[in-house]
Amino acid sequence: MSFISNYINIKNEAGEKILSVFLTAGFPDKNNFVKLALDVLNAGADILEIGFPFSDPLADGPVIQHSSQAALENGVTLKKVFEYVIEIREKTVKPIILMGYANPVLSFGKENFIASCLKSGVNGIIIPDVPIDESADFFNDSFNGLDKILLASPTTPVERLIQIDQLSNGFLYYVSMTGTTGKQISNSKEIIEQIKKAFSVIKKNKMLVGFGISTPEDVKTFLPYSNGVIVGSAVIKSLMNDDYNTTLKKIEELKKATLRNC
Repeated sequence: MSFISNYINIKNEAGEKILSVFLTAGFPDKNNFVKLALDVLNAGADILEIGFPFSDPLADGPVIQHSSQAALENGVTLKKVFEYVIEIREKTVKPIILMGYANPVLSFGKENFIASCLKSGVNGIIIPDVPIDESADFFNDSFNGLDKILLASPTTPVERLIQIDQLSNGFLYYVSMTGTTGKQISNSKEIIEQIKKAFSVIKKNKMLVGFGISTPEDVKTFLPYSNGVIVGSAVIKSLMNDDYNTTLKKIEELKKATLRNC
């Protein structure tokens, strides 16, 4: 069992579901990002997902696209991301995941990327634009030591879902709806039925649900049919529109919601 999956298992057995929080590296202030990340973890995030910025983030909605573009304009590079991780890792044992696209990884050099992940203390990676049929080639043996977290969605056929479950490590990231991040959850009855079905099919991994989750009520809706939730756009939007402490308070409230439906 990997570090991430074991961590999730321990939390679940203790009566908690997981709250994973996504932050765009270097946003909104590249000089204050390490403090932000640690404050988010201290506010209740169980897992930290750090998005490394890219100019064409296809799966991301306008909120995360904006944060990614702002980070790029502020000079946040992959090298800088790894510097952030080193500083964050000095202060926490919680899982740290990098999320981003294949192009920056290939530009950085895949072997260099892997070595930097392992050296800095990254536990897992999510690269959503690597097709499942190419994942074995992309995530070759040199990625050993890193969890390769794959995604599935309501449009994923059952046979493919089983395949993704076998190939993924750490957990399986279930996208609650098709489209880009940041959309509001709609037609929740249908979505819940799809999530329930996926949760019954996935056997190897824990399943975390992401996309469209922004309130404690959203969290409570999905927890009976998952091992936890992932919140990204709602946190980025709060960092854009609210004061710092309001964002941390929202994370506290989201975490409290994970304590009731294990």
